[in-house]
Amino acid sequence: MNAALNAYASIARPFACIDLDAMDWNISMVNKLAGSKKIRIATKSVRSVELMQYIAERLPNFNGWMTYDCTETLFLLEKGFDHLLLGYPQMERESVLLLLPYIENGSKVVFMVDCEEQWKFLNDIGEKSSVKLEICIDLNMSDDLKWIYFGTRRSSLKSLKDVEMLLQKCNGFSSTELVGVMGYEAQIAGVPDRPNVKWQGPVIRRLKKSSTKKVGAYRKAAVEMIRQTCQTLRFVNGGGSGSLDFTPQAEEVTEVTVGSAFYFPSLFSRYDETPFKPATAFALKVTRKPTDGFIVCHGGGYIASGASGNDKAPVPIWPANLALLRDEGAGEVQTPLADKDRKLQIGDTVFFRHAKAGELCERFTELHARRGERYVKSYKTYRGEGGCFL
Repeated sequence: MNAALNAYASIARPFACIDLDAMDWNISMVNKLAGSKKIRIATKSVRSVELMQYIAERLPNFNGWMTYDCTETLFLLEKGFDHLLLGYPQMERESVLLLLPYIENGSKVVFMVDCEEQWKFLNDIGEKSSVKLEICIDLNMSDDLKWIYFGTRRSSLKSLKDVEMLLQKCNGFSSTELVGVMGYEAQIAGVPDRPNVKWQGPVIRRLKKSSTKKVGAYRKAAVEMIRQTCQTLRFVNGGGSGSLDFTPQAEEVTEVTVGSAFYFPSLFSRYDETPFKPATAFALKVTRKPTDGFIVCHGGGYIASGASGNDKAPVPIWPANLALLRDEGAGEVQTPLADKDRKLQIGDTVFFRHAKAGELCERFTELHARRGERYVKSYKTYRGEGGCFL
């Protein structure tokens, strides 16, 4: 990190930063792993308009964006973005209505559903507004083994029968059109191979291996069923950064969603055989040294979402041999660390990796970019442009 220290010598701490050389490497690896499949960028994992555009320009098979909220989608539409798939059901009428003028003018915005209530809600809006809304249905790819539920409890479409019933109830809606299917295998793409509890690692690896077969069979059969009754299907979306060794091989999948791989946060270092490089970090200044072997940094309590655990805390990466204190962790305005080498002094800098990708951007207004020791520029985050969506 000496190169980073030199590049950012004049930047006040705390700050967030990005290594463009590392991100370029990650982009090249995504292109390689995705093969011939189209690539959709998960906006929640980037949360910077400028960097999203930077990434898209370097993806030959780029196929649009997966957004996470209507207000974020509107924000991007206003900036000229197109081909937006809302990855999560939206049930705020006024927020949906704000998107309609863009849809009427030809912008491609697709809404996610997994049940009749969501689909009917959108159809009613389309009917009253005389606008046809495009729909994507979200399959539940989780593996219910009775003794353990391996996956996420989100979509209600757990079986082919569920999909068939939904189509029977909603295919007659005249103000919506089914254009996409999403089958996100969260238990493969979103579960690290090396969890906090070490004994769980071998179990997770076995579960992942067995789950790939079931996932492939269910998604393929569901897509075949849908195609028999739906002539308007344009895409089948699957995967995430943690399943790029699996999802692009699926025949039924036409595009893969990628987000975290571009920044490669610390949580993804817990996956086996990942070819990516850490691209983002944040820097804090040492402001206290209460006793020998311990220092305190200003700021740092940037905890990632998900089930609470040590793996959601930021990881000190430079200098070496630093560790969060078990009884204090990363604090709201100050973070104590054990300094095993007893080298750090007040005024020094400590670099951390955030556990999850785009969430770091909710804490900072910009990401300072470098190439080697050369400072390039700063990229505004959503927060830096006044965006706060969830």
